[in-house]
Amino acid sequence: MARLRRLVRIGALVGSLLICLPLHLIWRLVRRRSPWPRRFLGLAARSVGAEVRIEGRPHDGDIFLLANHVSWIDILALGGATGAAFVSHDGVAGWPVIGWLAAQNNTLFVTRERRGALSGQLDALRAAMLGHQPVALFPEGTTSDGSGLLPFKPSLLAVLLPPPRAVMIQPVHIDYGDATHAIAWHGDEPAGANAKRILDRKGRLPVTLRFLESFDPAACADRKAIAALAHGKIARSIAMHQRPSAPALPPV
Repeated sequence: MARLRRLVRIGALVGSLLICLPLHLIWRLVRRRSPWPRRFLGLAARSVGAEVRIEGRPHDGDIFLLANHVSWIDILALGGATGAAFVSHDGVAGWPVIGWLAAQNNTLFVTRERRGALSGQLDALRAAMLGHQPVALFPEGTTSDGSGLLPFKPSLLAVLLPPPRAVMIQPVHIDYGDATHAIAWHGDEPAGANAKRILDRKGRLPVTLRFLESFDPAACADRKAIAALAHGKIARSIAMHQRPSAPALPPV
């Protein structure tokens, strides 16, 4: 049965791509802003078994989203709900098919290890923010096991001081409830093994996107203050909705 579930979900993913990709390319050909990457991400989330629920309200207007990071499903769920372009490490750009698809949604690929690359990455991020598309960043820098919130890496948040246009920051708590530890992608687990484990999973996967109170980065002294404020909001939401059986969060 696990194999059958996997095949059905892969088939649904491929079907979603076959529906959305030709229409996206037509939109691009006539130089219109394409709604199809967002629609594909939403369909892809459902295809892998996710049931996305939204709490709170995404901010109207230009927005920079900061979210905790548990699984690759985060991108499908958050992208489908908001149409955001993501900031991702440049290794994803080299993944067959996945890298090309990510580029279709205006993903900004950044290099973490290369010294001296930050200035150019900030320029690219500023350019991306001029397009009015929401931008989403996972400031932990990696996925976690869901037991707590890792420290935020503030380097790329320098783009918000000052931002290239008026923009608000909205923290987002991505919550998989009791399934968090079962689906989390962390440690040295290969990407293929994690995908297989999720695609084989029995039943639906509830995902709650909690859009927390947005704030103006201009009210923060520096990028570390932005990171601390967003981290605190998400950590408090995690603590508030944490199940009694889950491990306690470390102090923030």
